[in-house]
Amino acid sequence: MDSRTGEGLVAGDDGQRYRFTPEDWAQRGEPAIGLKVDFESNGDRALSVFPMPEVAGTRHVLAPPPPREPVNDRNKLVAALLAFFLGPLALHRFYTGRTGSAIVMLVLSMTVVGMLLTWPWALIDMIRYLMMSDREFAARYPRKD
Repeated sequence: MDSRTGEGLVAGDDGQRYRFTPEDWAQRGEPAIGLKVDFESNGDRALSVFPMPEVAGTRHVLAPPPPREPVNDRNKLVAALLAFFLGPLALHRFYTGRTGSAIVMLVLSMTVVGMLLTWPWALIDMIRYLMMSDREFAARYPRKD
């Protein structure tokens, strides 16, 4: 159950998930993930949810809460623009929190040969950022708290 809203999810025999509230929980205490339960369904709601004794054949299981969205304070478009315009300076790598590779890239950029390596590297980074979904970008480059 979500401690903030009090709502929970339960999976039915049909493979669907049903929402329930604390009022629908027909037992003392709180439900636990993985607990086998029985319930009546009404649309997408589970009513009169109660735990089942451990008996073979029970198939209703409390479903884990849906995964949380990754939180990110960075923008993939900003990272791509930094990579395109200032690639060899590695600002896009600093921006995404990849400090180690940013320092390597910056040191390489101090030579002509290194500059020949860092421009393509930055362009590849730019293309990767633009091809990633926002969710994947947020998961790969999470906010540092």
